[in-house]
Amino acid sequence: MLGMRRRDFVALLGGAAAWPLAAGAQQSAMPVVGVLSSQSQESEAAVLASWRQALNESGYVRGRNVEFEYRFADGQLDRLSILAAELVRLQVTVLVANTTPPAFAAKAATATIPVVFVTGVDPVEVGLVQSFNRPGANVTGVTFLSNKLVAKRLELLASLVSGSAPIGMLAHARNPNTVTDVRDALATAAALGRTLHVQRVASVSELHSAVNALVQQGVATLFIAPQADFRLWREPILALAERHRLPTSFSNSDFVIAGGLMSYGPKQAESYRDAGIYTARIRRGEKPAELPVLVSTSFNFAINLKTAKTLDLTIPPTMLALATEVIE
Repeated sequence: MLGMRRRDFVALLGGAAAWPLAAGAQQSAMPVVGVLSSQSQESEAAVLASWRQALNESGYVRGRNVEFEYRFADGQLDRLSILAAELVRLQVTVLVANTTPPAFAAKAATATIPVVFVTGVDPVEVGLVQSFNRPGANVTGVTFLSNKLVAKRLELLASLVSGSAPIGMLAHARNPNTVTDVRDALATAAALGRTLHVQRVASVSELHSAVNALVQQGVATLFIAPQADFRLWREPILALAERHRLPTSFSNSDFVIAGGLMSYGPKQAESYRDAGIYTARIRRGEKPAELPVLVSTSFNFAINLKTAKTLDLTIPPTMLALATEVIE
């Protein structure tokens, strides 16, 4: 369950030069595409590599006819408005917003620079765009609606443990999706006749006490809210789950590959590829207001059988038959 090593991260993004200095971008004669993220370089390496690959295939290659400027908040959401303003001052030609909080920061920072978001929420419901078909203004993008899958994920996890055992949930205290994610999880647990205990955490330093509190409440599993914030904390979450022998559920299979028990959610790499294609189309002159918001329709159900064996869990054949990715 070790994190991505730096050399792996560099390889994914095509070398350290993929992260140019702001001064270099200002001096470049080539158009600059900005990327704003709540997370870190390491946590977003894989998905942003998919985005860049789509741009490359669309004819835009860094150093040849486009440059990139990246801004990562490293989990500090209060920095997003400052980082968005930096990208606007650099006069980027497109501003790519990686997940929901950066999308709001980008939208607030500019009404003229095209914004392409990738988010797991309903962008109409939260007010990012006017409608799916006609987003309006300067904002469009891709959604994989991971927060709409909370009920299914919780049902799958609950089926593996005793019906009398409570379920624990971790949610980010400052994520804009937390209210609806917790609401949906509580409603699902009630429908299943299960007790759900929720701990909200605002920083990685709170994880240990939050999981300990859930363990003291007798939880038998750990359900992680479908929030990108937790990609920053993958290692400590998995370490705590291993220490307390808690089966885990995530929305992203990266956690399962790293040692989590199961995940159910959209194939996010495909969503980022779509965002890369939209970035290229806007660079060619299409208007974001006329590009409908794309909705991911490809999903992945991953199970780690090695982790199941460690936890003395038997995965029913019917569940295995549904899995699209099995780690053995």
